[in-house]
Amino acid sequence: MTLIIRDRLVNPPTWFPSFRDLTLYCSVFLGDDVLVESDDPDPYYRWMRPRGGMDFVEDFVRPGAEDGVRLDLGHNFPRTVVTDRIAPENVHRLIRSCRGAA
Repeated sequence: MTLIIRDRLVNPPTWFPSFRDLTLYCSVFLGDDVLVESDDPDPYYRWMRPRGGMDFVEDFVRPGAEDGVRLDLGHNFPRTVVTDRIAPENVHRLIRSCRGAA
């Protein structure tokens, strides 16, 4: 399965350690390809890379370019799990929701 995370969910109010937990779990334990969806990936890459945010992220893609389950701020595509942030209190719910949307 492919998990596509919208770029705005990398920024606060997302807790970056929770972003890493989510991408680690989905990549390593579930075998998902994790992508970040962005119109302008450069600033996100420069911010994420030194913090270890790219360790479990395969690549950046343009919005709508890939098919998969999406984490997004709004329901913009089919199979989207809507959330306003990735934080300790919702990581497990997001993982279950993504599995259910697959």
